[in-house]
Amino acid sequence: MQWVKVLGGVVGAAALLGLGIIVGHFAIPKGADSPAPSASASQDLDLKILETVIEQLDANRIRENLRELSKEPHLATTPRDEALVQLLLQRWQDPESGLDSARTTEYEVLLSFPSGEQPNRVAVVNSTGAILFSCRHSEENLTGEQGGPNVVPPYAAYAPPGTPQAVNAAKYGVAGVLVYTDPKDINDGKSLPNETFPHSWCLPPSGVERGSYFEYFGDPLTPYLPATPSSFRLNSDNASGFPPIPIQPIGFEDAQVLLCNLGGNLAPADWQGGLGCDYNLGPGFRSNGIFPEDGQVNVSVHNRLELRNSSNVLGIIRGAVEPDRYVLYGNHRDSWVHGAVDPSTGTAVLLELSRVLGTLLKKGTWRPRRSIVFASWGAEEFGLIGSTEFTEEFFSKLQERAVAYINVDISVFANATLRVQGTPPIQSVVFSAAKQISAPGSSGLSIYDNWIRYYNRSSSVYGLVPSVGTLGAGSDYAPFIHFLGISSMDIAYTYDRSKTSARIYPTYHTAFDTFDYVDKFLDPGFSSHQAVARTAGSVLLRLSDSLFLPLNVSDYSETLRSFLQAAEDLRVLLEQHGISLGPLVTAVERFEGAATAFNQRIATLQEGTPDPLQVRMINDQLMLLERTFLNSQAFPEERYYSHVLWAPRTGSVATFPGLSNAYSQAKNAGHEPAAWAEVQRQLSIVVAALEGAAATLRPVADL
Repeated sequence: MQWVKVLGGVVGAAALLGLGIIVGHFAIPKGADSPAPSASASQDLDLKILETVIEQLDANRIRENLRELSKEPHLATTPRDEALVQLLLQRWQDPESGLDSARTTEYEVLLSFPSGEQPNRVAVVNSTGAILFSCRHSEENLTGEQGGPNVVPPYAAYAPPGTPQAVNAAKYGVAGVLVYTDPKDINDGKSLPNETFPHSWCLPPSGVERGSYFEYFGDPLTPYLPATPSSFRLNSDNASGFPPIPIQPIGFEDAQVLLCNLGGNLAPADWQGGLGCDYNLGPGFRSNGIFPEDGQVNVSVHNRLELRNSSNVLGIIRGAVEPDRYVLYGNHRDSWVHGAVDPSTGTAVLLELSRVLGTLLKKGTWRPRRSIVFASWGAEEFGLIGSTEFTEEFFSKLQERAVAYINVDISVFANATLRVQGTPPIQSVVFSAAKQISAPGSSGLSIYDNWIRYYNRSSSVYGLVPSVGTLGAGSDYAPFIHFLGISSMDIAYTYDRSKTSARIYPTYHTAFDTFDYVDKFLDPGFSSHQAVARTAGSVLLRLSDSLFLPLNVSDYSETLRSFLQAAEDLRVLLEQHGISLGPLVTAVERFEGAATAFNQRIATLQEGTPDPLQVRMINDQLMLLERTFLNSQAFPEERYYSHVLWAPRTGSVATFPGLSNAYSQAKNAGHEPAAWAEVQRQLSIVVAALEGAAATLRPVADL
């Protein structure tokens, strides 16, 4: 999730249905801890238990969790990160509120750190090399938390070492890159703020956004393999995905000094920002500025690569009826500095939710139908490493047994409304949960009704409904949806977009992302945190406890119909190259018919007393539908992306991504036969996936 301005250049990212219940890898011995209440194959969601969980989720406890989690910097693999591993284990092994079991898994992964002996430096020098101006090496210590020994200096992870010297790319070529966060992008679309943290939520001028510049996700040296000691590793000199040139982030106060003195032609309008001056392109500094026209910007980067051991922490509640079906709920643990918002708002919610469920479990009053796996991922900030290594290590097991993945990373960006991203089948369960819970504040609205005021769309099936966004690769859901094809979602509270155009909360990835920042400005009283905990907790229980999985396959029909309608705009040129959309039209119609018939079968079964095997078969069809959209050969140029509906789309037409991308490239190539052959291949891949999805939804006896 990198959002930066660039200064001086640019950097050139159907299984066999089970017939019985097999105890899975994450299940535990039957005799461990409290026995389950009397379980039966017909166990269904208990609304009283659900209400109890929602009522017991405590905003003050979430607040105290956040205070503890964010009191010290906890960069991945540092001592404080490992101390939080022990904190999670302690909570999940508590005799009164713990889970059935808790354990860690460790991976040896390649990370990137700045040198402790040679700080990275950005300076303006004259023709003799004398330093005329130096950018800050660290952020201003405004609250006593920015100057500690464990605060990592600003750097761009995985940027190579080097000492380029130039003023801009146009004259000298791209030798190095400076990045900064422009105030226009984060301070409500305004220029320089009048007040900044600790007096407002705006970013102080010295604030620097850290981040990873590795192109892919997962450990850089072990793609598609878990980073265990025995795994084959690439040589770091030959591994792909690293930036080719040095990069260094700076604060906007330093960027202002450089940009406002740059000469040359005026930069395009969409390059202009909020530093209070015109942004020019160079070359050289302007004649009436504070630097000589032939002054140079010297960038010294001394980052180093290191193999480090990083831990995931797993907390498990064994299912009473289907212990081999897993509902996963996760967030990463590591941060760039204190990480109060990112990621600790999510971990604070996770700990409170697991406490409430663990207390019911230890009392013997509840055990879920399916197993619940809570996860705290390591080294996410470097490229979703912990979650990706987990999906690589347990690839087959998770594809066969994982029902859904719930991600709650930053749980509160702001306190206006719920924001959910996910695959279409999760829409119905999220809506059901949101309708049950009151929104924070005095409006008297449910979270659902409040949500629809801020973000909505017109559905051809349901009318006006809240908008559910799509999943990219900004957090740990990425390997679950793109690599494994597991129905996934990301849940948070966010902004009123009519009042701010900020791309994200202003102190993102800086040393000013602290507990007080959350407590004073993002969510005083922690009612939005509580709302997220209640919504995510309700979704979790509905997925783990419902007799029939609350996933609506027909909600995919709207997406497919939308993609098909967009593809119709390509018909004329496609037919000129002998490519017909007919098979795609037929495949979409077959899916729609199969989904409708499937929902009718579920409704019929719900009217009676279904046989447990019938329930199991239906649920496996619901679980496996998302997998049918995977094709490992669809995007050979991409790493881990195999979902033919949600892979990155670079083409301008909002249709199936592979088709859109191939069409855009072929159109630009003119009559190149190979380019149009790729369009035909991508169209065939989509048709095959849709046909497979429809087949998965038909009665299992229909081969």
